[in-house]
Amino acid sequence: MGKYLGLDSSTQSLTGLIIDTRTGQLEAEVSIPFDAHFKAAYGIDKGVLHLGGGQVHSAPLMWAEALDLLLQTLRDQGHDLGQIEAIAGSGQQHGTVYLNETAAGALGQLRGTAPLRDQLAGIFSRATSPIWMDTSTTAQCQELEAGVGGRGALLELTGNTAFERFSGPQIRKFAQEDPAAYGRTAYIGLVSSYMASLLAGKLVAVDPGDGSGTNLMDIRSRQWSPRALAACAPDLDHKLLPITPADRPAGPLSPYFVSRYGFAPGCQVFPFSGDNPCSLIGLGLVEPGQVALSLGTSDTLFACMDQPRVSALGEGAVFASPDGTHYMALICFLNGSLAREAVRDRHHLDWPGFTAALRQTPPGNQGALMLPYFAPEIVPRVAEAGVVRHRLDANNPQAEVRAVIEAQALSSRIHSEWMGVAIRSLCVTGGASTNEEILKIFADVHGCPVYRFETANAAALGAALRAHHGHLKASGAPRPWKEIVAPFAKPLPGSTIQPNPAATAVYKTLIDEYRKLEQAHIG
Repeated sequence: MGKYLGLDSSTQSLTGLIIDTRTGQLEAEVSIPFDAHFKAAYGIDKGVLHLGGGQVHSAPLMWAEALDLLLQTLRDQGHDLGQIEAIAGSGQQHGTVYLNETAAGALGQLRGTAPLRDQLAGIFSRATSPIWMDTSTTAQCQELEAGVGGRGALLELTGNTAFERFSGPQIRKFAQEDPAAYGRTAYIGLVSSYMASLLAGKLVAVDPGDGSGTNLMDIRSRQWSPRALAACAPDLDHKLLPITPADRPAGPLSPYFVSRYGFAPGCQVFPFSGDNPCSLIGLGLVEPGQVALSLGTSDTLFACMDQPRVSALGEGAVFASPDGTHYMALICFLNGSLAREAVRDRHHLDWPGFTAALRQTPPGNQGALMLPYFAPEIVPRVAEAGVVRHRLDANNPQAEVRAVIEAQALSSRIHSEWMGVAIRSLCVTGGASTNEEILKIFADVHGCPVYRFETANAAALGAALRAHHGHLKASGAPRPWKEIVAPFAKPLPGSTIQPNPAATAVYKTLIDEYRKLEQAHIG
């Protein structure tokens, strides 16, 4: 047991987090904002390049440069990187990186006397990487679904329908629009596997957690699907390494990092995973029935499942968990803070006034309901914005406030049923998680305890915990995941809210009424 480094290569920054498993403490947390350091050199805005026509890319060479800067910053702050026993990481999901035939040799011959940027500039067959924000592949999504036998067939095979941001459609578009460059591509990786390759000094494979976000992985076998690969692009099976278990060491750290930053030669590198699967670990969701809800601009529900169940309506994404056993469901409700703030502002309230309105109104809101689609909704699918009020006085601020929160809680319950998960607890994060009155409604609707877990970097924490777990297993002293996450993934003291049985009974009746209201207006 010792110190472990977790990295998170996100859209706008690279974050490094060191945990000390002997003390159960977070020892260091450093973030490198891309715009602050690389805006002029790479022409980025908020970490990305807008190329028109829905194309949004980033620069993989910039990510390598950020890695150098991050490690140098940690060292400059006085952290002894020689004490790090293993490294794992997360990457923004779906982004693809294209390397040529020189890449493997260049990675294996890195010299500590020159920065990564100078040594790796020539390894790319495509200078930029399409990322999750890219929406330019609608035609390729349709073609990929057709190629495997239809939308339902792809959903059943991979756990997801085709999404524009997913890797498979992006690879297909590249092969179609620039076949010469595609032909020069010897290796296609994800953001996660590319960053792991830098650290290991060799090409590293994708893990099942991130492979789930490609539309190319068989969700049950956790390996590339030959049928999906054939439908995606020619010769693709020769440009991908076989998917590797997340807890199988990728190898020792490259000598480059040993000589340049003082890491120990025996420091192990583990495959990186996607940011969402790593966040599942960082939030401590390693047993079925554990669920987290992030109340942000959009509300996002994360759940740990024992089986890869899918939504026939395509209401959620399904990923393999990096814990090696379970699966992850992710559901995104677009009208999160967006809707809460719209109601607050419409009635000229501040947040204390909003909270007071919740205290002053009864559970069930005397039957008044709202469908709070202030913007087109992802789950359930609503193409056009439009707020529906049922027995609700639009001029009653208190009733409107309760209606929007009850709608969000009821929707999260209804649209998570496809997961087949008996929710035993609900960990709530994000800005609105500080509001106890909001949390009471979620506790009552779900009929389970709700608690707060305040973490700004769940993905980086999850990566560090993965490094710890993998290192112990590789050392012949494995420990259960529950023990690994316990010291770091725990509720804020005093934050647990138990459900009120009387209110839960009210909402059991209201759930069916809300469901019928939804169906009447959106089908």
